[in-house]
Amino acid sequence: MEDILAIIFIFGGGTAILLAFSPVGRALADRIRHRELVAAPDPAMQEELHRLRDELTELQERVDFAERLLAQRNEPNRIPAS
Repeated sequence: MEDILAIIFIFGGGTAILLAFSPVGRALADRIRHRELVAAPDPAMQEELHRLRDELTELQERVDFAERLLAQRNEPNRIPAS
């Protein structure tokens, strides 16, 4: 029984040590410590984000314009308030 436990502790400990020094082990340790990885902002990603924001703003303006046109077209058909 002690032989099996010794083998389990030797191989299990060795595996735990190898995992601790691997990039996966370091990432797990950082996550446990709640340390966030701060990466340098990617200029291409920043430019893409800016372009998408501009497109979204333009799309919102078009939707607002279409809503106003639809609202104006329906107003003449209303029954006047007495």
